[in-house]
Amino acid sequence: MLREVTADRYVTPLREGGSLPGLVEAAETGDSGGAAGGAARDAGLWVAKFVGAAQGRKALVAEVVAGELARRLGLRVPELARMEVDPRVAVGEPDQQVQDLVKASGGTNLGMAYLSGALGFDPLAFAVDAATAGRVVWFDALIGNVDRSWRNPNLLMRDGELWLIDHGASLIFHHNWPRASASARKPYDASDHVLAPFGPNLAAADAELGPRVTETLLAEVLALVPDVWLADEPGFEDPDAVRAAYVTQLATRAAGPRDWWVAA
Repeated sequence: MLREVTADRYVTPLREGGSLPGLVEAAETGDSGGAAGGAARDAGLWVAKFVGAAQGRKALVAEVVAGELARRLGLRVPELARMEVDPRVAVGEPDQQVQDLVKASGGTNLGMAYLSGALGFDPLAFAVDAATAGRVVWFDALIGNVDRSWRNPNLLMRDGELWLIDHGASLIFHHNWPRASASARKPYDASDHVLAPFGPNLAAADAELGPRVTETLLAEVLALVPDVWLADEPGFEDPDAVRAAYVTQLATRAAGPRDWWVAA
């Protein structure tokens, strides 16, 4: 399961994202592998993504599914955690918009480990080899990520390593489950992808990553999504039924022939 942390102090809003994430200090309890006896221990700085944001809980589901799948495919993603938030944590924040957001987000939210010293990816300042570019573009094609353009790369560089962040806009199919299956093989247009200029080797990425996206792997990833984000989904009996639908959708897309990725 994901590590569990509790927000202790709201530090500052991060206004680069449309969902108004915030930088928070958090503590981890012994219940999630921390100090013995349930005593809290410092878990550091986290970027909190709130369930009360306009994008709602499905953006958090997409973050976990895409982020944890990417990690299992060998791509770098900051650690994700379940973050419990007490609405009072932002009581000292003067921005009314932030206060309203946190008040609407009591309970289970998403935390992403803060990468100290990381820089936003600039395609004019950093080089990416064709193999790495291919893996990232292929992965974005798998999850239907429309938010990795030069306008908003959602990539970080730290110590020469490329990190993937912000996948809330992926898995678009889950916004319309009745028509989801029809989009399982929808082509992905990579022409606007921020890594397109680096000659991504998609054929090599497909050969390497495609066979690894199995139903077993997808079920493992979906098991990490909290029930509370999947409950009461129209057309489904319970959270496990929703998980099964994600597995079926992504497994169908990953099954050969994978003709949905296109050359950048």
